[in-house]
Amino acid sequence: MAGRKVNRVALIGAGFVGSSYAFALINQAITDELVIIDVNKDKAYGDALDLNHGKAFAPHPTKTWYGTYEDCKDADVVCICAGSNQKPGETRLELVDKNLKIFKSIVTEVMTSGFDGIFLVATNPVDILTYATWKFSGMSKERVIGSGTTLDTARFRFMLSEYFGTAAQNVHALIIGEHGDTELPVWSSAYVGGIPVRDLLERHEQYKQADLENIVDKVKNAAYEIIEKKGATYYGVAMSLARITKAILSNENSVLTVSTYLDGEYGEENIYIGVPAVVNREGVKEVMELNLNEKEKEQFRHSARVLKEILSPHFESVTS
Repeated sequence: MAGRKVNRVALIGAGFVGSSYAFALINQAITDELVIIDVNKDKAYGDALDLNHGKAFAPHPTKTWYGTYEDCKDADVVCICAGSNQKPGETRLELVDKNLKIFKSIVTEVMTSGFDGIFLVATNPVDILTYATWKFSGMSKERVIGSGTTLDTARFRFMLSEYFGTAAQNVHALIIGEHGDTELPVWSSAYVGGIPVRDLLERHEQYKQADLENIVDKVKNAAYEIIEKKGATYYGVAMSLARITKAILSNENSVLTVSTYLDGEYGEENIYIGVPAVVNREGVKEVMELNLNEKEKEQFRHSARVLKEILSPHFESVTS
């Protein structure tokens, strides 16, 4: 290990999502060090102990322990999974007030440690809380990232793969916008095995536009269905977070639909929202601006407008 940079991830919040993220990091050998921080110290300690007991079967000897905010000082990534959970029937945007107050305290503690890495935000409403993390931290916009629509895109790819009978890895289709009810599919840039989805509809009569619209509805409502069935969603988003973390620590330049700051791209500014972006060791290297059709442009404007209408009054009440 001497002479080699050791990657450290600090996880804040050892709830369902945080614990699943930690499990994914260790089983995919993504980081060298993992520190778990939670107000419930016993839960953080228990998770670290439990994960360490499986170390003999892990692909990489990830040093894992429970710690404090001081451990964020040398972290490359601080992933925030803490906050109030979405309850049955509750929208992500209804969580705003509760979680803004929690985040102000968390981000202040992290920055006091001397942290100089990349923030990765998972807590809902993720676009608004990513914006808040950027504001509270004073960091450059490139180094504050939200999970955005990475999970929604993964759900979309999976459902399309089931419909068209291909592997999910061979489906290239994106969900962008708010991670929530106003998100939208980018059909104009959707491909299966290199073939545009619109061409597949024209060539094969068994494929129907109505079926595709039904898939979009299922993607949008997936979280509500899972919450109704088992109380919370955590495996999918944890795998999305692990994927983003890997892209950062491995300096991949991978394109992922993260929540990132727009400064004129897509005609929007001063907002964090899910769009495809190049992710590497510096955070977001570049926002990829898709050539949206007119319907998609209007849907995206609507999604951004909803976020801005929620953000302004709530954020002012917390920061004043």
